Amino acid sequence: MQTHTTIPKPPTWAEFRKARIATWAAPFYIVEWVFEWIAHSLSNWRFLQVLHYLRTFGILVAVIFYFSESGDRLKQKHYQAWQVINTAQGKGGNGGRLDALQELNEDRVPLVGVDVSGAFLQGLHLEKANLARANFNSADVRNAALLGIDFSDADLRSANFRESKLRGASLRGASLDDADFNGSDLSGADLSGATLAGADLRNANLDRIGWQHITNIKGANLGGAKNLPEGFLPWAVKNGAEQAAESH
Repeated sequence: MQTHTTIPKPPTWAEFRKARIATWAAPFYIVEWVFEWIAHSLSNWRFLQVLHYLRTFGILVAVIFYFSESGDRLKQKHYQAWQVINTAQGKGGNGGRLDALQELNEDRVPLVGVDVSGAFLQGLHLEKANLARANFNSADVRNAALLGIDFSDADLRSANFRESKLRGASLRGASLDDADFNGSDLSGADLSGATLAGADLRNANLDRIGWQHITNIKGANLGGAKNLPEGFLPWAVKNGAEQAAESH
């Protein structure tokens, strides 16, 4: 922070004249002497000191107001993000929804029940997001990073999650019918109560998935699926799953 300083008193004219100054340089020194006295006089002018302190005080007040209103700015930011998502509801394309979802999740805002059905969301990054009961029906979410996400009771039917990372995801009670998980990483995902009828699980990593209480897996394609838990494949085939190299 700047502090007000008083400039020392310059020499008097009589003292200044005693200095040995070359004749050619005298005009420059005279000008310098005049400005020294002006600066000295202004540095002792109380009005300017008051203005200096008022300026400093004004900066302090501005900083206080900035931080006191940070909560309102954050609410406004969230409101605008939700407006983007809700305005584009039911429409294709991105419509700014990818950025809006990521911003809300970065601020730890629950995304419960959000509807982005049919949206283009390739490369979406929503680590540990709360998307319970969300609607991603027919959404394009390829190459997404959805680690530890909560998709409980969500509608993911016909959604495209190719090459996406869903490690540790909760898919309890979710509808995954006809969804595309080709090449995705579902290791550690909980599929209790989920339906996967017609889902494409080719080349997917199914290491340590919670599969014992899957509701429906009829017509799901497990061709090339990796790290299948013990007992899962026989159960899945018995309940109508397939192992075709190409999707049906």
